[in-house]
Amino acid sequence: MDGRTTKSRTKQILDMNAFDASADLENRRGEVKRRLDNAGALSVLFYREPIEMVSAKGAWMHAANGDHYLDLYNNVPSVGHSHPRVVDAVSRQMARLNIHSRYLNSVVDDYLERLKQRLPEQLANIALTCTGSEANDLALRVAETVTGERGVIVTETAYHGNTSLTTAISPSALKKDKPPENVVAVPAPSARNYGEAIEAGFAEAISKAIKTLRSRGYGLSSCICDSIFSSDGVFADPAGFLKPVVKMVRSVGGLYIADEVQPGFARTGETFWGFERHGIEPDMVTMGKPMGNGFPMAGLAARPDHLEWFAATVGYFNTFGGNPVAAAAGAAVLDVIEDENLQAHADDVGRHLRTLLAKLSSQDTRVGTPRGAGLFVGLDLVADGDRSKPDPELATRVINGLKEERVLIGAAGPYGHTLKIRPPLCLKREEVDIFIDRLNTVMQRV
Repeated sequence: MDGRTTKSRTKQILDMNAFDASADLENRRGEVKRRLDNAGALSVLFYREPIEMVSAKGAWMHAANGDHYLDLYNNVPSVGHSHPRVVDAVSRQMARLNIHSRYLNSVVDDYLERLKQRLPEQLANIALTCTGSEANDLALRVAETVTGERGVIVTETAYHGNTSLTTAISPSALKKDKPPENVVAVPAPSARNYGEAIEAGFAEAISKAIKTLRSRGYGLSSCICDSIFSSDGVFADPAGFLKPVVKMVRSVGGLYIADEVQPGFARTGETFWGFERHGIEPDMVTMGKPMGNGFPMAGLAARPDHLEWFAATVGYFNTFGGNPVAAAAGAAVLDVIEDENLQAHADDVGRHLRTLLAKLSSQDTRVGTPRGAGLFVGLDLVADGDRSKPDPELATRVINGLKEERVLIGAAGPYGHTLKIRPPLCLKREEVDIFIDRLNTVMQRV
């Protein structure tokens, strides 16, 4: 451990905010027992007392016991739970035609052409998949084929998926093992790690990672980053700090992969994609969760020549990726983002949220300075008024306290001490005010 660490214990991503079935045996009854009996050790439930949900709309979720929860956690239904335009588009297409991608269908190509208009011109091909894990897995395979190398650089608490390849580059998912030798994890681009010189410090960390890979006998295949660094604790600024990283990666023959599964589709407010805030054009872009507003779909945008090299070595086909129902959902999401002006809305409401959180931070020494962009915000909780001391226990109490106040929120960061605020993009200013009021209530109580 180095000087940046504290006595706080690091947490894996699936442990954050999770129900502990082994320690809370008395809750093994009713629907909880039913789920654990059915799914076993791979079941992941939230909260000390899991919630049974029955419906949701907009930014609100409704439980079986009649409680209504303000959802500040979900970027999956990105334009709002049960959005009527997405529901209608999926229902109409399902009633008409749903096939795999080996048949021509204008619904799919119409969608792809619209999506490409949002992407850098060189990324003229899109491979549709079902999950972000699949998209990132494919991106890693393409990069390895194109570069002929296997080395990968990620951040220390990154999460990029749950296939074999993507789990290996997701340090936050590894409970016992470390990433394999061909993967080097660098400290997240935070002031905690690099002081005020985030751009220079992060670039130097990437440079050292390249040298480490070489010392282990690997060249660089790719550097993959979630451009909001969500699992690391949400680090968005200063905008542009990724530019020297991309330049350095390419200078040694590597590719830069932008994982937009979390920051993409207008989430960051100022731009449609997280990478756009940094003024860069990635070699590949992966996308997922918010793409279909809850309908399973994801994709990889890449250069045509890169996909040609890959296709020359191995066949690739995804049975459900690129089906017309998914394309209908995706097109409806783009319609809603455009027609409801959700990108500008996310920017406006996100600024309102960060302003109110900053006020709370100035009044409570346990609350750090909010950071992020648009409707993706990280807020550290710390001990003894010392912002260098993560307090994951406080974060756990606050998360469960907010649940009692009917607000759903997540955790992030290596210690699980960062509140991850990532609501549907339709969140209203008055709903932000509800959250702040309830957060104040909880902070006074814990």
